[in-house]
Amino acid sequence: MGRRDVSIAVVGCGFSGIGLAIGLKRAGFDDITIYDKAAGPGGVWLANTYPGAACDAPSHLYSFSFEPKPDWSRRFAEQPEILEYLRHCVRKYGLLEHCRFRTEVTGAVFRADTGRWRLDTAGGGAAEHDLLVAACGQLSNPAVPPIPGSDGFAGTAFHSARWDHGHDLDGARVAVVGNGASAVQFVPLIAPRAESLTVFQVESHWISRKPDRVYPRPRKTLNRRVPAVQRLSRLGIFLWFELVLNPSLVFPRGRRALSLPVRALCRFALRSVRDRELRDRLTPRYEPGCKRILTSSEYYAALNRPNVRVVDRPIEEITEHGVRTSGGGRHAVDTIIWATGFRSQDFVAPMRVTGPHGRELNASWKDGARAYLGMAVSGFPNFFLMYGPNTNVGSGSIVHMLESQTAYIVQAARLLASGVASLEVRADVLDRFDAATQRRLAASVWNQGGCDSWYLDEERRNTNNWPGFMTGYRRRTRRLDPADYLLER
Repeated sequence: MGRRDVSIAVVGCGFSGIGLAIGLKRAGFDDITIYDKAAGPGGVWLANTYPGAACDAPSHLYSFSFEPKPDWSRRFAEQPEILEYLRHCVRKYGLLEHCRFRTEVTGAVFRADTGRWRLDTAGGGAAEHDLLVAACGQLSNPAVPPIPGSDGFAGTAFHSARWDHGHDLDGARVAVVGNGASAVQFVPLIAPRAESLTVFQVESHWISRKPDRVYPRPRKTLNRRVPAVQRLSRLGIFLWFELVLNPSLVFPRGRRALSLPVRALCRFALRSVRDRELRDRLTPRYEPGCKRILTSSEYYAALNRPNVRVVDRPIEEITEHGVRTSGGGRHAVDTIIWATGFRSQDFVAPMRVTGPHGRELNASWKDGARAYLGMAVSGFPNFFLMYGPNTNVGSGSIVHMLESQTAYIVQAARLLASGVASLEVRADVLDRFDAATQRRLAASVWNQGGCDSWYLDEERRNTNNWPGFMTGYRRRTRRLDPADYLLER
């Protein structure tokens, strides 16, 4: 049987969408359209421009294995350099001609009469494709808590992922709501500028010093002339995450073995906070790893400044000129920065995905998002996700997982090209996979560590994390087994 042309739609032009499009092109597919509502490529690295934005995974691992960058400026690259790396990949692999920027896909409906997906965009456009891949990610929709009075605030308020660079923070009275991954990066940089800065701590975090450093020119030259050096560096980082840190998150024995060393490392960093009472409030009461362990060598030092305060009482109301906390505390501010993370369970939002029988994807996920290998959902043929349910890594680099997913989805595209009209994961296959995944997660530190995190939904179901090794996921996705799918020719 001859090969047929396959039209492929990829929604999202971040690491996921770019990596997939490159994989598809290298496999011989050319009818690829990448939709993104932003003005250019980059995904979260285009959107997140707050001061100090950087990756907490080392640069040599947080990059595509097939496109190493020998001249990373430092061990943990900052946002501008990561964004430029992604733009480089788009240019080098000829993806610009496939991109439709400033085009938000609002709905996708599978048409049973044609066996294709119809995509509708915010501008009123429409298109049809044989294969649809949602590469929206887990960290693309900012979350702002519904605190009473927020709409009546007379000052300036914005989310860290939508930083207002036109707002002058010099001399401002700033409230930072949240103290997670973004806050520990930007608080040290804005604290010297503000008249006062109040961090409203939702829950304390385990924070270790960041082992960052600038790469000297000789190291970059060596990487370029002897590529094996960079490959060995990448391998060493990978093995550290895979063989040392991941067992401490997933397996009970690993948790017990590594809990004390991790606590000691983080408590050593906490000693830089001079106030003993504040150190106590900054010390988590849950197990290390229940939330992602943060890294910063500047955050605790910033909290020592005389113009910085940490408030850990719950916020009850946003007033016209400030914040009111439980117990009657009132804090006058003119700027609120929401450092409150993302709606991590909204894997495709705001796009509405509707299957052949009129069933909407979010309705199928009313009891929690789930997908076979984090990619395929029964009832939705010719549809895959990247960075979907239960594919996040609590320690390591998501790029490794994305490359595994790319190889798997390329196999699906090849099946369609060989004459298969549609493929849909079997319901029993998804059920068994999901049951096994949740059973393994039940013993993990994410589920048992005593914290509330974005890994868990409102029913405390872990919809985000992969319950094992990254190498285990690579093995599971190395080959697409047609027996797992309902195939129509």
